[in-house]
Amino acid sequence: MEYELNLSMEELQKRTHKDYLTTKKMLAIDSVEYHLLENGDKEALKHLVKAAIKLDSINMQLDNFHNLPFKEFLEKEIANGNETAKLTKILFDAQKGVCSLDRESHMIELAGVNINGKHCPIKMRAGKAIYPEGLEKDEFHEILISMLKNGKVEEVKKILNQRSVVERNGNELFATDYIDKFKKDFSYMADELEKASETSTNEDFNEFLKLQAKALRTADPMLDAYADKKWATLQDTPLEFTITRENYSDEMTETVVETPELKELLDKAGIIPVAKDFLGGRVGIINKKGTEAILNVKKYLPLMAKNMPYNDKYEQNISPDKESKQTMVDVDLVAVTGDVGEFRAGITLAENLPNDDKLSITMLNGGRRNVYHRQIRLITSDDAREKMQKRLNAILNPELHKYYNDEADHWFTVGHENGHSLGPKSGTEGLGKYKSIIEENKADMVSLSMVDILTEAGMYTKEQREQIIVTYATDNMMMSKPTMSQAHRVRSVMQNYFFINEGAITISKEGVLDINIEKMVNTAHKMLEKIIEVQLSGDFATGEKYVNDYFVWTDEMETLAQNIKKVSKTLNGKVESPLADRLLEN
Repeated sequence: MEYELNLSMEELQKRTHKDYLTTKKMLAIDSVEYHLLENGDKEALKHLVKAAIKLDSINMQLDNFHNLPFKEFLEKEIANGNETAKLTKILFDAQKGVCSLDRESHMIELAGVNINGKHCPIKMRAGKAIYPEGLEKDEFHEILISMLKNGKVEEVKKILNQRSVVERNGNELFATDYIDKFKKDFSYMADELEKASETSTNEDFNEFLKLQAKALRTADPMLDAYADKKWATLQDTPLEFTITRENYSDEMTETVVETPELKELLDKAGIIPVAKDFLGGRVGIINKKGTEAILNVKKYLPLMAKNMPYNDKYEQNISPDKESKQTMVDVDLVAVTGDVGEFRAGITLAENLPNDDKLSITMLNGGRRNVYHRQIRLITSDDAREKMQKRLNAILNPELHKYYNDEADHWFTVGHENGHSLGPKSGTEGLGKYKSIIEENKADMVSLSMVDILTEAGMYTKEQREQIIVTYATDNMMMSKPTMSQAHRVRSVMQNYFFINEGAITISKEGVLDINIEKMVNTAHKMLEKIIEVQLSGDFATGEKYVNDYFVWTDEMETLAQNIKKVSKTLNGKVESPLADRLLEN
């Protein structure tokens, strides 16, 4: 297919300039972490990187029908000396796709096609490429209603599960499991994982790799469940490998609860719709010192579970009176690929997996695992620290600067990730498209509401308590109003609005943030109570009202956002992986 490039040379030159395109660098070729590995683990790492890289291609096919054809088009144009294509490819590789939101929540569409003499940009679709191109919500619902009335219950179950690609079959739809849809690519990955298991020095890790390889060869979700359960137990391994499966990007599946007739039919058939997973890869080396620090929180998890609102009304992944099935590792990253490696407005600091919809949790009573990304969170250059200070000068009351500590953001993230294991572990599917927003909101409020309890218990000092509170509030400020599809950012606006209404924070007319430190934790607990009530309701209308009540972008927020833009030019980001690139050459 012939494409037309959307962005002008001037716009591309700006967006690819280092002031506008931030870079996160993974482990270097000469890194100490790699040098200290046993030879067998070095050899295994090579195969793990090869497996993870394959997820770039797979996930791009789930994201947009045009991603791979457009990538091929750009490569041909670059070979022919097209400089505009060369700069476009930098952005394409960074966001791993033809469409992406930037830091200011503007949709960046890199290409279009000519239809009857008219330039038509390629758009981001609610159904991405996991649903047929041209299928809109109303038709989707009508087809499902018809199929259910015609007794096609099993077919609809497959359509509404988290691991399938949906296509048209006449007036109906049918679903194909990811493993069958991308069989050649997953078989290649399985081969590489098995090769890695032959040289890796850790038997537990090798057992996981073999289980994961098996799951990549056969379309059986229980095989993934066994691999997930084993992965969640890994604690003392030299290497990290993960195939992440998260469902924040699917904006189509969960809409089914919005049509009463369809929801009634689904409930009658016992079908619980689950948004579809997008796939990412993570390869790294476990950082022992960082892991030891993170593990310190594990002994406090039962205390946190005990202090969750309404904890007698639901089951949670962490028990107040039992050993927690939760492992935690700090990882020096070699490669992030697919969904994990997409730099779309931001990039993830950590993940808590498997999610509650996975069979290892629902059927095998397995645990969860937190993985923290060192190269993404660390601020190592003087230039980065100077930029951070300029941001503080622009938006934060000078009297509070002494409390800001970038390491406190990591402490808060640790609380956030563990927060995903607290609260109701099931029954939230009825919240539909608001489920993810509310879940991210919950994790933040768990982290903040537990600060005083953990300080009293000895995990934090009084100084660290103040640093966490101020750093959280400061980092929660954004440079633009997000779209409803950005769950992580929508929850930030909701929290800011709630905290303003409670008098815990204020934003002046000049766009300067002030924080009432002593009100912050109680306000977080108050919001957490509301969140748990909404999650327990499992009701779409209740979730919609809750989000709409607090997703309010005020004039003061906009003024503060403008202050950020005056000192921060960053619009996009990219990842560089020098060690991974070298390993792929061998």
